[in-house]
Amino acid sequence: MALYYFIADTHLGLDYKDYKAREKAFASFLYNLPAETSEVFLLGDIFDFWYEYKNVIPRRFTRTLGALASLCDRGVKVHFLNGNHDIWTYSYFQQEIGVVFHKQPLTVELEGQRFCLGHGDLLWESSGTYRSLQKVFKCRFVQVLFSALHPRWAFLFGNSWSKHNRLTRYEGENDQSQKAYREKIFKLSTEWAAKYQSVLPEGQKIDHFIFGHYHLPFTAQIEGGGDFSILGDWIHNPEYMVFDGKSVERHAFGEAL
Repeated sequence: MALYYFIADTHLGLDYKDYKAREKAFASFLYNLPAETSEVFLLGDIFDFWYEYKNVIPRRFTRTLGALASLCDRGVKVHFLNGNHDIWTYSYFQQEIGVVFHKQPLTVELEGQRFCLGHGDLLWESSGTYRSLQKVFKCRFVQVLFSALHPRWAFLFGNSWSKHNRLTRYEGENDQSQKAYREKIFKLSTEWAAKYQSVLPEGQKIDHFIFGHYHLPFTAQIEGGGDFSILGDWIHNPEYMVFDGKSVERHAFGEAL
């Protein structure tokens, strides 16, 4: 029986709570995936900030990189879909580790069931400012300019910006605003999935949509068939989903990290 794992938003390197324990737990999780594991899908923001120069990569994440390499070496196919925090991943993962990169949304067929996968940003809910900023980050000219910075200053800026962006969400909202935000994301995401489903030919309908980014774990049935899931993050809701060839199940991973 082949097993397929889906993980998002571990935000490794985010200096919040015990970030070292978070990486140790995630690396241990990867090392201990069962022998039946066939493929692992990393759905973005695995790293809270990642930038690689031609000959320089971030100092942190040694355990995680080793765990990913170990999975690839044992024949597990590891897929990576960039999130908004780790968009600056280039050739290192492919050439040195063996990870396969994809653009979102990715549609794959596993054991006769069809999956639509992605990080989730830029698909159904983003302000014009956010979309413009992402275009800037993905601009090759901007990347060349950023690469001209000394790594010391580049990583200082990147990690500071990433931490501020993430902690603003965690610490700047009350329960009422969180509830309204959850309802908004639930509505927008399921409507997007239903619309996406409605234009597909009959034989290409999606059985399972799985995304990350919003840190609001839920699974809902969508109009037109299929189900839609958002994964929790590994800071407040550590979890993953696994497909055993028949059904997709959500599993919690220990305590908040």
